[in-house]
Amino acid sequence: MRSSAEAIHEETVEPHPHGTPGEVFSAFLKLGLTSFGGPIAHLGYFRDELVVRRKWIDEAGYADLVALCQFLPGPASSQVGFALGLLRGGPLGALAAWTAFTLPSAILLVIFAMAATAFDGPIGAGLLHGLKVVAVAIVAQAVWGMAKSLTPDRERAGIALVAVLIVVFAAGAAGQIAAISLGALAGLALCRNGPVTGTTHLSFRVSRIVGTGCLAAFFLLLVGLPIVAAAVGSQGLALFDSFYRSGSLVFGGGHVVLPLLQAEVVSSGWVTNDAFLAGYGAAQAVPGPLFTFAAYLGAVMGPAPNGILGAAICLAAIFVPGFLLLLGALPFWNGFRKQPMAQASMRGANAAVVGILGAALYNPVWTSAIVGAHDFALALTGFLLLVVWKAPPWMVVLGMGLGAVGLAAI
Repeated sequence: MRSSAEAIHEETVEPHPHGTPGEVFSAFLKLGLTSFGGPIAHLGYFRDELVVRRKWIDEAGYADLVALCQFLPGPASSQVGFALGLLRGGPLGALAAWTAFTLPSAILLVIFAMAATAFDGPIGAGLLHGLKVVAVAIVAQAVWGMAKSLTPDRERAGIALVAVLIVVFAAGAAGQIAAISLGALAGLALCRNGPVTGTTHLSFRVSRIVGTGCLAAFFLLLVGLPIVAAAVGSQGLALFDSFYRSGSLVFGGGHVVLPLLQAEVVSSGWVTNDAFLAGYGAAQAVPGPLFTFAAYLGAVMGPAPNGILGAAICLAAIFVPGFLLLLGALPFWNGFRKQPMAQASMRGANAAVVGILGAALYNPVWTSAIVGAHDFALALTGFLLLVVWKAPPWMVVLGMGLGAVGLAAI
């Protein structure tokens, strides 16, 4: 039996979308072509275009939606876009929002992957090395910014330090999972004093049955994919499993996917470390979500499937878990997010993420890119341009790439 409050709530929710999938696609294609600067910048672009100008949602509702997507694992800006497409155009609108926001950068990175083999000689080698140095500056900026916001006290700084030790002594995906899990448990004990956020109500057309089904599908795939992939011996399934698992564990922003993917594709020998870092640097120069780095990795993968098919598999696999979790959380979020224990756990998990990314800044990013004083000076210049002068990332990528070419020619 439904309560009278539930019945009234269902009657107040409009049964039809407010717009069309075509309208959603057009709005997000514009954003996908122009949204440089990473997840935080993307959320600002979304607010300007869809809250202020188009008025698809009010300020309070948008803030609530951002809080939900930052709470969940996955690419926060893409999850916000997916939810806004769902709100405006229903399920087809959600698909249209993701497609339009994601494809421009994915296509550019696949083109870069296909052309990367043409880069030979001192100029090409200098350019690719410059992209690896860019990755040092970008990841250092991410660690700096996340540490200030996610480890503001001694308790969370301590959790981050323990996470560094865990991933240093237990390399690979297992160490990262252990660090995040222990961080969440430590948060329950040490991070209870923070403010409980979120007071408004979100209304999406996702029933509890659909939400429960999406959560069940998320965990079934997380547990079942590695078993099926090992039993069948399919490289395509193994690829999907690796990127699905990486997308399932990303807390705190797109840059956190770097150590997860490095553990999956470089340690296994599917992608060389040089190609990995060059692609990560190139991903900073394109608009849209950083998760489209997966398309580049799928394209340059050593074993088949690779190329366009590999790019499609990796791109879909890394986004699916975040969207399943979002759809699963929407019907239950209003009650759950107000629980102090849930928020304390997430504070600990986010602090652990800072430690994981800090460890990745040293290995593989620093150790593979900084081989001399010139590289250090170039990376430091890029870091200061990003942090102090607030230069656009694409401009820093271009400038450092040209700088590396100049150094290689000397």
